Amino acid sequence: MTSHSAVETAVLVVDMQNDTVHEAGAYASTGAAEHARSQDVVTHVGDLLRAARAAGSPVFYSRILVYPRPGLSGGNAPVFRMLAPETFRLGSWGAQIVDALEPQGDDVVLDRTRMSVFNGTGIDSMLRNLSIRRLLVVGAWTNMAVEHTVRDAADHGYEVALVADATSSLSAEWQQAAVGFALTNIAEITNTETVVAELAG
Repeated sequence: MTSHSAVETAVLVVDMQNDTVHEAGAYASTGAAEHARSQDVVTHVGDLLRAARAAGSPVFYSRILVYPRPGLSGGNAPVFRMLAPETFRLGSWGAQIVDALEPQGDDVVLDRTRMSVFNGTGIDSMLRNLSIRRLLVVGAWTNMAVEHTVRDAADHGYEVALVADATSSLSAEWQQAAVGFALTNIAEITNTETVVAELAG
């Protein structure tokens, strides 16, 4: 993949919310919290964010939200039906970004109701305004919102790196399906140590 400077690179943190990865979150019983622990995902995302901020790379967060009015999240696909009605609810603890990864300074937080961050937010125009060419994507869940976002980012013309150990899913099997098969022709599959070194260099 083409080398880009830190100022041409942005970090996108997808759905690192309490309901997604916390042991007391709504989806802990599905295996999501256990897989997040096995990936050490919060630590890895934190390491990458510190490196990005030190290098001057912009940081974007996105949260998926469920609004109080029934039906706004849609019922057209199982994944949207799974979100409703109480999980990721606007204003709830479950919808909040985990404490260890709280946004800082001029970090941007974008909310949405769809899987892809490129669907329902202004991220594309924001990235273009900043002359961003490379996007480092981390977060949860790898085979759902992360994968949707990575595909859309590639379609929008960005070079995308998926930082595999800074992502997590519902299980190791779901994780491998995304990083080992589905996204190998879409994004560079990399790891936190490599990306931190690149940002520092």
